[in-house]
Amino acid sequence: MKYYLIVGEASGDLHASHLMQALKQRDAEADFRFFGGDLMTAVGGTRVKHYRELAYMGFIPVLLHLPTILQNMKRCKQDIANWHPDVVILVDYPGFNLDVAKYVKSNGICPIYYYISPKIWAWKEYRIKNIKRDVDELFSILPFEVDFFEKKHQYPIHYVGNPTAQEVREFLNARSHDDDPGEKPVVALLAGSRAQEIKDNLPAMIEATKHLTNDYDVVLAGAPGIEQSYYDRFLSGSKVRLVMNQTYPLLAQATAALVTSGTATLETCMFRVPQVVCYETPLPKLIGFLKRHILKVKYISLVNLIANREVVRELVAETFSVANIRQELEAILPGGTARERMLNDYEEVHRLLGDSHAPDKAADLMIEKLNQ
Repeated sequence: MKYYLIVGEASGDLHASHLMQALKQRDAEADFRFFGGDLMTAVGGTRVKHYRELAYMGFIPVLLHLPTILQNMKRCKQDIANWHPDVVILVDYPGFNLDVAKYVKSNGICPIYYYISPKIWAWKEYRIKNIKRDVDELFSILPFEVDFFEKKHQYPIHYVGNPTAQEVREFLNARSHDDDPGEKPVVALLAGSRAQEIKDNLPAMIEATKHLTNDYDVVLAGAPGIEQSYYDRFLSGSKVRLVMNQTYPLLAQATAALVTSGTATLETCMFRVPQVVCYETPLPKLIGFLKRHILKVKYISLVNLIANREVVRELVAETFSVANIRQELEAILPGGTARERMLNDYEEVHRLLGDSHAPDKAADLMIEKLNQ
């Protein structure tokens, strides 16, 4: 069968690549075409565009790059129409993907499957109408989404387990325990996967850890979609060490971490590394008000959302500051007041996610539905 996949960022590239591998194991004739990244390319098929050419976030960057975004969207739609796949598989990235879904569905090209459902429970819940209209099968990786879609909106979905949990387990099982831990314990900085996130969050992270560099090795995880040279402007004059494309090995050695929101918060939890979630926003007082009164959820980190309570401290909008980051980080370092509680609470998150292998389960369901 012919599979067309669309992702918009590094985590989507990772999850989609594993799904592609699972589909190949079940379908010897699998043919892939995609908007994706290097990991998907390694599995095989034809890459039409790299996700780096799609990944704009925030009102101003989107506005500035609107002609490029619209051009990419037009090309994607036309490419799907020309190739005529058996299924289009969308991975998160709802602003782009739901528009593509509408086009594919209205033109009767093929079924639409959504792997890693859009987080409409947090923002833009009205998109449920688009999903009901245009998406044939929805595959969720977060257990609390079942109640949201099925009970609240009467839209049946498939919970297939969490791929991040499985990916971390597989990494830890395969990892050599003879790795040199280094002379100093490690504090990891995970400043985001997009340039704008890094620009907003990394300077404060560096400043908040400056006093620790004599006793700790402070290490920044370079994101797959970002050039190493981009980090130079932030690291100049600091003692922070950069490692590129080594997030899992870094977390496997880390004592504590500062993390932006997103998949990285869950990865850090799965490695059982205490963390502080930091997310700087423009107009922090306004964003803080919106977070309290407009957003549909109390938390921004996946760890807290899954647990449905505060497991990790979130410093967002008006609570984001160097002083607060420093204070919360010291509380989760060895001997800190919050460290053991957080590690104990992580175990509940592990239990809630379960041990299902998400790509395999999703691939089984997809092929079963396509063959019906």
